[in-house]
Amino acid sequence: MGSERNDRRSVSAWRPRVPGVVEVFHAHYTEYAYPMHVHDAWTLLIVDDGAVRYDLDRHEHGTPHDTVSLLPPHVPHNGSPATPDGFRKRVLYLDASRLGDDLIGPAVDGPDLRDPVLRRRVGQLHAALALPGEELEAESRLTLIGERLHRHLRHRGGDADAVRRDPVLARRLRELLDERVVPGIGLEEAAWLVSAHPAHLVRAFSGAYGIAPHQYLTSRRIDRARRLLLAGRPVADVAGATGFYDQAHLTRHFKRLVGVTPGRYRGSGRRTGGR
Repeated sequence: MGSERNDRRSVSAWRPRVPGVVEVFHAHYTEYAYPMHVHDAWTLLIVDDGAVRYDLDRHEHGTPHDTVSLLPPHVPHNGSPATPDGFRKRVLYLDASRLGDDLIGPAVDGPDLRDPVLRRRVGQLHAALALPGEELEAESRLTLIGERLHRHLRHRGGDADAVRRDPVLARRLRELLDERVVPGIGLEEAAWLVSAHPAHLVRAFSGAYGIAPHQYLTSRRIDRARRLLLAGRPVADVAGATGFYDQAHLTRHFKRLVGVTPGRYRGSGRRTGGR
């Protein structure tokens, strides 16, 4: 009975509007142990506190802080706390559009990847997935993560982050983003329209302009928002008119780029008689 009272569990799960992501799952378990089970999707796992021990294909594995674990679909595994205080984890379940069945064997052989860059990027992706309206950023980050996972599983040499210059492709994407500042555009659709691989498209744009596509689009939206705010439009109306998910989404990015909230910015124009 004492063990049951000490067992604490909290979970948060949702399905984002990002192609290839079946589910986002955040959990904190102190004593709960998963029995043997399987998923029909890839499990991309990072542990923020504590550690997990698990069996995959009759071999024991673990998840220290600097590790990204990738568990393949259809292969049984379990999981239990490896530290007295349990563990806190963040998980992405990815479908076959991101990682194919041909990579199941290599993932079984080496599911735990010690790669600080990959670990940081997975954390950044979770942060983007938790914020409505950041789908382009999340899709871009997921594309680069998928590319790095492919590199690990196929044991490719070279630097997966090397920039291949392609100014023409970068300009074509910039033109697409300029055309769709308010409605926005998904990475997969953009890649299809310009006939390029999504990862190459992101790298070409970032290499040419020194900024990621989602950052460029956000900057364009903020420019429009500034003009509308100085024209006296209410903040809530400006958010919808410039492509932001809601007023909170606009405020978060506006304060980060301009240094003040949209409301204060709008009020400053009235106090000085406009500019």
